[in-house]
Amino acid sequence: MGRQTRKSTPTGLHAYEVGTEWTKSDLDLLEELKRAEALLPDDAPRALLSIRLSVLTDETTSPVRQELDLRRLALERGRRVVGVASDLNVSATKVPPWKRKELGDWLNNRAPDFDEILFWKLDRFVRRLTDLSTMIDWCLKYGKNLVSKHDHIDLTTAVGKVMVTLIGGIAEIETTNTSTRVASLWDYAKTQTDWVIGKPAYGYKIATGEDGRSRLAIDEDAYKALHWCRRVAKRKKRNSARYMVRILVRSGLCGDGLTPTTLLRRLRNPALMGYRVEEHKDGGKRRSRLVLDKNGKPIKIAPHVFTAEEFDELQAGLDSRGKDQPARTPGGATKFLGVLICDDCSTNMTVQKTTTKGRAYEYLRCGKCKGGGQGAPNPLDIFGQLVSDVLRVLGDEPVMTREYRQGAEARKDQKRLEESIAYYMTGLEPGGRFTMTRFTKEQAERTLDDLIKQLEAIDPESTKDRWVAVHNGKSFRERWEEGGVEAMEDDLYRVGVKCRIKRTREKGVRAPRIHMKLMIPKDVRDRLIVKRNDFAEAF
Repeated sequence: MGRQTRKSTPTGLHAYEVGTEWTKSDLDLLEELKRAEALLPDDAPRALLSIRLSVLTDETTSPVRQELDLRRLALERGRRVVGVASDLNVSATKVPPWKRKELGDWLNNRAPDFDEILFWKLDRFVRRLTDLSTMIDWCLKYGKNLVSKHDHIDLTTAVGKVMVTLIGGIAEIETTNTSTRVASLWDYAKTQTDWVIGKPAYGYKIATGEDGRSRLAIDEDAYKALHWCRRVAKRKKRNSARYMVRILVRSGLCGDGLTPTTLLRRLRNPALMGYRVEEHKDGGKRRSRLVLDKNGKPIKIAPHVFTAEEFDELQAGLDSRGKDQPARTPGGATKFLGVLICDDCSTNMTVQKTTTKGRAYEYLRCGKCKGGGQGAPNPLDIFGQLVSDVLRVLGDEPVMTREYRQGAEARKDQKRLEESIAYYMTGLEPGGRFTMTRFTKEQAERTLDDLIKQLEAIDPESTKDRWVAVHNGKSFRERWEEGGVEAMEDDLYRVGVKCRIKRTREKGVRAPRIHMKLMIPKDVRDRLIVKRNDFAEAF
């Protein structure tokens, strides 16, 4: 059977991220389930469907089947489906539920909107016992339940909690065994001259030889691009990696997504000499290094794109081009990145350092204006003015934190009062039990009045699961004084505060005049609310 491909997505139907197709029978069943769901009472518990696949193949459970099965399960349990969190091409081993694009948004921001999370099988939801434990703790804290179609999981019972832990342990053992097998395969592949597994280095493609074995062959377009870069690196004029990227993209030899960092990593890869390499991280930098055989010699696996002499020549050219570059500043040279933008082209302003006659200079420049748009000198002065303006406008705002409030207790009280009121009202009807004597009638009427007052005193909002904003006792000025510039940077970027930098040339003055315009969103108070990360401790 061939792989299914999506032809169309009917209106209102969940759009999946990878190829899939809803057949007519699937759509008919979906409509039938939705009609049955519409008959549920308005206060029916709400279910969120979680669908996940690592890779869509004929052997896997399609997302369409998962959704239909889970909708049936929700209907059997009397639950109303409020959403479908579909995360496809996502590994449960590498990405926990709260970090997935769709499910993570529901968990972190939309918790009041559902009561249960339904999934097809536990390994569709999590594959690590630690992730499962974190999700159980989260569900207990927020009053949610986990339900599986094919596993006996129910957090509302003690037995269910034990079962979910046992099943999760088995899933983690299976994942560990799979990881061990994969690691063993990679270790074996490193010692072979044939291409066994993995993605080849840039410059090569996988080809099948006459003997039927997979081997590496040179990619002609990549070969042209790499040798052009080598010739550019030999020039006396030091052309930058950014210049190389621009020409390669314009020529069509490389795609639009190429960056200077990626290009330099490709050019410095010793795999271009036809040797096997492995990734090595040195101080956070990704580098490729040679894999040596038992005799300490490189393993040849492909024809060379560069000879050893050409590769050394290229490295020398890259070293000479980059040796005058200033050292990187820890945390980045540009403060308030994403906050400071150019008034002319609306791109981010970044700090660029230059050295002239032994003196170092710093400028704030934009990305699209010609020549950086008359670079703004003295970035530190601009940063300082921005801090002063922000403190003046937002410094006295109270720090509000988002807290989750459950309405279960209030709903329980409301139901109890409604039942009690109905009981007394029935007893006060003609011939009722409280109308037998004047005393019992007066007592019942006073009790009924008191119950009605208690019911009226319950805030309708308190019966709902909801987020509330609570003042933590500090102002943002105090928060930023404690956290420093980094805390202010994070908050301004999160809130969407922008500062437009306008540069005006003045006659007879080399440096342009700087005008700063602070732009605050109208709903800044709502955006400033600090949302605590419930899953931060899980990392």
